[in-house]
Parts: sequence; structure tokens; C-alpha cells
Amino acid sequence: MELLELAAKLGEIALQQHEMEQHALEKAAKLVEKRAKEKIGEYQDQAGPFIAWPDLAESTKADRARQGFPEDEPLLRTGEMRDSIEHTVGNGEAQVGSNSDIAVYQELGTQHIPPRSFLGGAVVDEMDRIIKIVGEDAVAALGTGQK
Repeated sequence: MELLELAAKLGEIALQQHEMEQHALEKAAKLVEKRAKEKIGEYQDQAGPFIAWPDLAESTKADRARQGFPEDEPLLRTGEMRDSIEHTVGNGEAQVGSNSDIAVYQELGTQHIPPRSFLGGAVVDEMDRIIKIVGEDAVAALGTGQK
């Protein structure tokens, strides 16, 4: 490849960088969102720094049963919290989260609720796939100037 061809190719790659980045972020965010939603209602093992979910308290199980919900589906009652999980992509970053206060309490824990990470754990679970997505998109951009 001649120097001028290389310069032209690098220019193409630079122009494609933003699109490639957005594409990779969108794919990665969708993976994490899907995995976070799948965690709701199922006990989770430790994922990276996020502890395994403890069993629900007997009082919580009794309350769930009294309200007509299965007693042993952690974080799942009506599905409202699960359905509040969404992603956004923009300005070179992706965010996956929920606007539900209850989701924050469950993810981080409170004085009376142990943490049950479904967002952080989802990122850990999907990290290998995220790295692969970013790498594949970067290689595609280098090889062809497009994703």
C-alpha cells in the first residue's frame, strides 16, 4: 500500500469511527439489557464483585404468597421493575439502567435489603461478548473502512 493510499484509508477509517462506535455500543447495550431482564425472578450466582443473591427472607416469601405471587422469584412480582430496564446510546457511551427507585434499592441494597445486582452482574456476564463485539467492529472498520 502506497503512502497516499494509506492516508486515504486512515481518513476513511476516521470518518467511520463514530458509526462503528455507536454500532458496537448499541449491540453491547442490548446484550446487557436483555441479560439484566433475564436475571429478574431467578437466583443469581456471584458475578465478578457482585455477590450471589441470598434467599428471600421468610417474611418476604409469606408477603409474596399473601399477594398472590410465587414466593420464590426474587425481584419479580408484576414485572414492572424488569420492564423498566432500558438502554440509551449517545456521545460515545452506552447506559443500561432503570428509572425505578426499587431497582436502585435492589441493585445496591439498603439497610434492610441485601444487594441483588442484576445490572452489574449482567455486565460481568456479557463482558466477553462485549469485548468481541467491539473488537469485531474495530477490525471491520480497519479492514474495509466500514462496519
